[in-house]
Amino acid sequence: MTSTAAAPPPPRAYRRLSVEERRAQLLVAALGLFAHRAPDEVSLDEVAVAAGVSRPLVYRYFPGGRQQLYEAALGSAADELKLCFTEPPVGPPTERVARVLDRYLRFVDEHDTGFSALLRGGSVVETSRTTTIVDGVRRAAAEEILSHLGRIGGAGGRGAGPRLRMMVRSWIAAVEAASLIWLDEGKQPPAAELRGWLVDHLIALLAATAATDEETAAVVRDLLALETSDGPAGRLAELVIPVVAEAAHLLPHATAAD
Repeated sequence: MTSTAAAPPPPRAYRRLSVEERRAQLLVAALGLFAHRAPDEVSLDEVAVAAGVSRPLVYRYFPGGRQQLYEAALGSAADELKLCFTEPPVGPPTERVARVLDRYLRFVDEHDTGFSALLRGGSVVETSRTTTIVDGVRRAAAEEILSHLGRIGGAGGRGAGPRLRMMVRSWIAAVEAASLIWLDEGKQPPAAELRGWLVDHLIALLAATAATDEETAAVVRDLLALETSDGPAGRLAELVIPVVAEAAHLLPHATAAD
């Protein structure tokens, strides 16, 4: 009698990974570990286990050991983080910034401890090269935000002046600090609430700088022309204008009228 049992499936063909694919595999494994532990706490043995390869293979691709692997992984994470700030110039500027911050905070959430160790510079594997990588992300983020404010450098572009550029870079630093505090506070308030506050912070910094800097004042005028009443700028104006009205007595003409 002929057996009707199904024949076992043929063994899967082994495919050798290319150099680029293997390197990417190791970086993904390393990033997964660095995301949740300080870099100096991660060993090459653990990276090898996470990638399903031998320790000598890790060394073959990263002969400089953990330092080289960390810098490569950091560079990969930096490229990913830069992409968080890339947003098409569609819609009101503050809504674009809100979408940027949503992606940024999602990155912070997913990389948790590694993100904290990276920005605090507390790792023993921090070097001038890793610092340069991190600073490159900050500068790229600032350029993206300036582009949404209508100030783009390069040939034919309207580059930002020193006051506006300093303001934007200060805001980027504040976003970093708020992210670290958010992690320390158990990711409270909720990410959406933090994002809204950071957008408000940018608008407030723009308004304060515009009071004494004509370039920023022009940026604010152009920005407000693109905003809507139900967007971030409109909602903030509705909340702030009554508060500011309480300061009317501080104006010079108010004293004269009294």
